[in-house]
Amino acid sequence: MRNPLRPLYPYLAKYKKRYAIGFTALIVTQVVGVTVPLIIKDAIDGLTRGITSQALLFFAGLLLGVALVKAVFQFWMRWMLIGISRDVEYDLRNDLFRHLMRLDQAYYNEHRTGDLMSKLTNDLNAVRNIVGPGIMYSANTVVVGIATITLMAHLDPRLTLLAIAPLPLASIAVKFFGQRIHERFEKIQAMYSVLTEKVRESLAGVRLVRSFCQEEAENREFDRMNQQFVDKNKRLIWITSFLWPALALLFAGSFLLIMVVGGEQVISGRITVGTFAAFNIYLMYLIWPIIALGWVTNIIQRGLASLGRLWTIFASQPGIDDRYVPENPVTTIEGEIEFRNLTFSYNGYPILKDINLRIPPGRTVAIVGATGSGKSTLAALVPRLYESPAGSVLVDGIPVRQFPLKTLRSHIGFVPQETFLFSNTIQENIRFGASDSSREEVAHAADISNILPDIMSFPKGFDTTVGERGLTLSGGQKQRVAISRAILRDPRILILDDALSSVDTYTEEKILQHLTGVMAGRTTILISHRISTIRNADEIVVLHDGTIVEKGSHEELLAMNGYYSELYNKQLIEEALEKET
Repeated sequence: MRNPLRPLYPYLAKYKKRYAIGFTALIVTQVVGVTVPLIIKDAIDGLTRGITSQALLFFAGLLLGVALVKAVFQFWMRWMLIGISRDVEYDLRNDLFRHLMRLDQAYYNEHRTGDLMSKLTNDLNAVRNIVGPGIMYSANTVVVGIATITLMAHLDPRLTLLAIAPLPLASIAVKFFGQRIHERFEKIQAMYSVLTEKVRESLAGVRLVRSFCQEEAENREFDRMNQQFVDKNKRLIWITSFLWPALALLFAGSFLLIMVVGGEQVISGRITVGTFAAFNIYLMYLIWPIIALGWVTNIIQRGLASLGRLWTIFASQPGIDDRYVPENPVTTIEGEIEFRNLTFSYNGYPILKDINLRIPPGRTVAIVGATGSGKSTLAALVPRLYESPAGSVLVDGIPVRQFPLKTLRSHIGFVPQETFLFSNTIQENIRFGASDSSREEVAHAADISNILPDIMSFPKGFDTTVGERGLTLSGGQKQRVAISRAILRDPRILILDDALSSVDTYTEEKILQHLTGVMAGRTTILISHRISTIRNADEIVVLHDGTIVEKGSHEELLAMNGYYSELYNKQLIEEALEKET
């Protein structure tokens, strides 16, 4: 059977020297500690025989010395072993985050953000508890148990057998309850993920909730889910509440046996009062390891459940990577794009069908078509945001799979349909991907996208914080910041996926005028619903139901009197109606 802790071994091995120091300190702490009952035994037996005050002070000093030594080594034990758990947590969190950054879009389409957040917080904390308290108290239990039982056997073997008689029953109880703790904690963590996702989604869509007066409905739904979470936790508490009393009851039986049998031996003179006292103290020493065993079992079962959930992330491998890159890959890109007999399906549904299109370097090609015609998907295949069939998408005559992802994407400036801004300053959002750019270069990029006047009107200018997902900016402003971000990278290929949909026609015209100089000399794919945005492109491609139905310049397509002409006339009518109103 596979060891469930095996995934943690590489992380633990990194700190083996510190573990050695920590375990050495642990052994010294407990070995020194178990001498205390022996010192008390000798002191009590000495009192019954009559000892001097000087001898009594010697025993007191000895106890003080033991306490000091134990305190020093106990400090190092906890500093090392608990400290390592935080370092392992740090390493794990970094590795998980790096792995998540490698995973492709398909993974995020199938997994909720709230679930991933729960794994990187709550589950990671549960795993840390295995590495720190779990390992420390497990080792502590073993050392104290062995040392205590050995010394008890040295004092009186028969009494020792009576004292440890309940231990097998304790092991059975721990195993029985431990399995149920594991199962219930898995359900709790799953519910916690659902609850986290609900909070994230509700906060992200709070304006929509308010607009539709759904605050009470959201509150009720959250209350229902929160109650489920509490109920699942209470069921876990119900199980753990049985474990502690069961262990305490078993030890009460041990004390009863020792009290009766040991007391009889003291009365008959077979053991001394000091031995009887030491034996009871040792039995108390055994209580904590066994109770700790139940507590550690709880920690380990919770941690194993969380470890399994975390490893589902590592088990997911990116479908898009550098596995097809040759030994000496091309590192520069001129900008020619070709779609060759491209047919692409997503989740079994055909999105693009037999697309053949060549875009020479430095040319501007516009793609137009109805919603759902496949425009955005076609553009996303160039930077490999989705994986196209082998040899169907080429850049400079080379299949995109043969470029290292970093090389390919660093030569592409991509403005997606859904604009995303980080909760940071405007400058840092524009500089994303080009962090070494100067303020002057940032301002130039902002000027090209016509966002510069808006930025300068803000009290803090480029240092204005835009809020979560750019909440403080309008849709048009966010789009123009995103365009600035793409321009600043000075890419060989520029892809604007409906990047001007949220700006008015006047602003659109100004942006396009500025972009004319930027697009010159670089390959540009311009996607839009508006004819006004794409009419001056070198070539316009019309997509319908995933297929290219028309191709040509604006004038040539109008002359065809086909799909493009119909779309153009509809927009003219819509513009005329808007002016009238």
